[in-house]
Amino acid sequence: MSKKPLILGIETSCDETAASIITENEQGNPIVLSNIVSSQVEVHKEFGGVVPELAARSHIEKIDWIVEKAIDESGKKITDIDAVASTAGPGLIVCLSVGLSFGKAFAASINKPFIAVNHLEGHALSPKLNSNLNYPYLLLLISGGHSQFLNVQGLGKYKRLGTTIDDALGEAFDKTAKLLGVEFPGGPQIEVLAEKGDPNKYNLPKPILNKGGCNLSFAGLKTAILKITKSIKTKKEKFDLAASFQKTIEEILYKKTKIAFSEFEKQNGIKEKIFVVAGGVAANKKIRSMLFSLCEEKNYKNIFPPIEFCGDNAAMIAMVGLEKYKLKQFDKLDHPAKPRWSLDEKAAFLKGAGVRL
Repeated sequence: MSKKPLILGIETSCDETAASIITENEQGNPIVLSNIVSSQVEVHKEFGGVVPELAARSHIEKIDWIVEKAIDESGKKITDIDAVASTAGPGLIVCLSVGLSFGKAFAASINKPFIAVNHLEGHALSPKLNSNLNYPYLLLLISGGHSQFLNVQGLGKYKRLGTTIDDALGEAFDKTAKLLGVEFPGGPQIEVLAEKGDPNKYNLPKPILNKGGCNLSFAGLKTAILKITKSIKTKKEKFDLAASFQKTIEEILYKKTKIAFSEFEKQNGIKEKIFVVAGGVAANKKIRSMLFSLCEEKNYKNIFPPIEFCGDNAAMIAMVGLEKYKLKQFDKLDHPAKPRWSLDEKAAFLKGAGVRL
């Protein structure tokens, strides 16, 4: 029996310090041996958002221990590791540099290959951690910093179908939560508040709903929330606004995902129709349920990563590392950190005032 690759993954793109060890079985399916994630919620709570310098300092303080813990929990030895994969971007440059530098030094110290990973590619491949996933598939990546539809044609082969022209969806959730007085990180709590409210109380805007293909926009919605919160006086009104926001997001994603389905089918023909949803917002149960129903309606196979692999984690980084290791796609130790790093390098940059759709 040949030895299966053992990959160490490291993730420090924002405010989670994470390390993971994965391998694969005889059928080539990944096995997660450990997945350690240390959050920095308490570090940033009083500021209402992530402070880059504090996040980087926390990464520096924890990275040794987190990697050691991941190796210990995997039941393996340092000498068993075949390659080290670290997130190189996109993300906060001061945070990326911590995990990237550590990964390079670790790989050099054990004389094993180093693999620089695009954080978005980690999300894109995260469903492979628990599913047999064939290319091509349509990906909806919704997280705190990114919202886009991608035609995933293979490892390293991505065609963007749509993206946000302003705020990411996770950012819209977090900002709405902050306006409602919910402590950081408030985004996930919106769904909890929404369960207590009337989703039809407020008629909120749905920016570019009927234009721009499957591109997305959330800035106008956020502005409307800001105006309404200035006149809210009761908890009931707060719950109603959260419920109306949740419903509005579901309606936007329903319409835009249907358009993305059509674009995906134009590019790939009538093949197996697979829809993958990944990123932190993919943990939202109401959004999951709505998209599940849409997939049944349009005859798509839907795949969601487990909740623990939706947010930032190192198992998904190790997953990309495993795929690249098998193809001998290694990187040099001078690979730079990339605060901006698109999966589709040919896609137009669609952000800011003056964007035409």
